[in-house]
Amino acid sequence: MKINEYENYQEKRIHTTASFPYVTYPCSIPLDRSKVPLHWHDDMELVYVKKGNGIVTVDFITYKVNAGDIVVILPGQLHSIEQQMDLSMEYENIIFQLDMLFPRQEDLCVSEYFLPLLQRQLEIPVFLCSGLEFYEAAAACLDEADNLCSLRPPAYELSVKAQLFQFFYILFSHGTPVPKPAPPLKNRSIHKAKLIFQYIENHYAENLTIKEMAETCGFSQSHFMKFFKSSFGTSFVSYLKEYRLTKAARLLVSSSGSVLTIAQETGFDNLSYFNRSFKKMYGVTPRQFRDGG
Repeated sequence: MKINEYENYQEKRIHTTASFPYVTYPCSIPLDRSKVPLHWHDDMELVYVKKGNGIVTVDFITYKVNAGDIVVILPGQLHSIEQQMDLSMEYENIIFQLDMLFPRQEDLCVSEYFLPLLQRQLEIPVFLCSGLEFYEAAAACLDEADNLCSLRPPAYELSVKAQLFQFFYILFSHGTPVPKPAPPLKNRSIHKAKLIFQYIENHYAENLTIKEMAETCGFSQSHFMKFFKSSFGTSFVSYLKEYRLTKAARLLVSSSGSVLTIAQETGFDNLSYFNRSFKKMYGVTPRQFRDGG
């Protein structure tokens, strides 16, 4: 996937279909890109490492992952994926809407397990690796779901749901009924990060300044820059530029607007600078990118 893995702070791009909201797609780091920046969305996400090594961060907790490892990311959790030193990693992103497992009427499975999980009243394992006693059983569920989605036999959707229920049964049976509350500092950091995402989404095409962003967060400019760097692993200026270029890339393939128009709509006042920046990030010019170059 040559286009960025995220579109905005909630990653609003459609991963799934309304009738069966479950999809798996392969990713490679650094072949596709060296990093998927910190973001969040309303879908459930499983990062299933197939080859190599990398780093996955969930709510500011960092996991060094290897082939076979699985990282469980709940809806609304901040997360990022990046290269570990000069190593490569191939992984599957398994994206689905958790409520695909919810019946229309009141149900004990929802009220006793899934809703408390979403409300952070229950805690399930986040990092699954081969050393865990239940790892093989959990991984087998995802492997079978992969196989079903690849072959698509009659009524395969029923079995995919069955695999997901079995996967969650394994996680819930090894979870923590009453987790310790997150430290207040961590909660505040997550809240501030989401606030920043939302503000960028609403104003990325404008002349955003560090002063404006700092005021939005209630930080001094120096504190904002330190917070952004420590949270996102890059500077605000670099992140905003990459975000704008990602938006431009999507517009190039989804609209008929001219390159100049798209540059202006995504916050670039200088066309030459936009072209240079775009080519540096994607390896081709905006026009070549649109033409599939």
